Amino acid sequence: MSGSSKPKRPLRSLLVGLGLLVVTGVTGCQIDLGGQMHPSPYYTTDDIQYFAPGPEMKLAREAAAQRAAMAEQNLQRR
Repeated sequence: MSGSSKPKRPLRSLLVGLGLLVVTGVTGCQIDLGGQMHPSPYYTTDDIQYFAPGPEMKLAREAAAQRAAMAEQNLQRR
């Protein structure tokens, strides 16, 4: 029996090695290192997770225009 398993050993080792290589390549490795998130192999297809900061009030220009109009009305009444 030991004679029949010898030729299969290199093939089995090769298949196990390829399997491990495929598993590590498919899973990716996104890690958190020093507060920074380092990308996985799929970072080009990930959705956007950064939103640029903007004004806290979404209608800041409209509110400023209303304040200016109210101030103008108060000046006309005097």
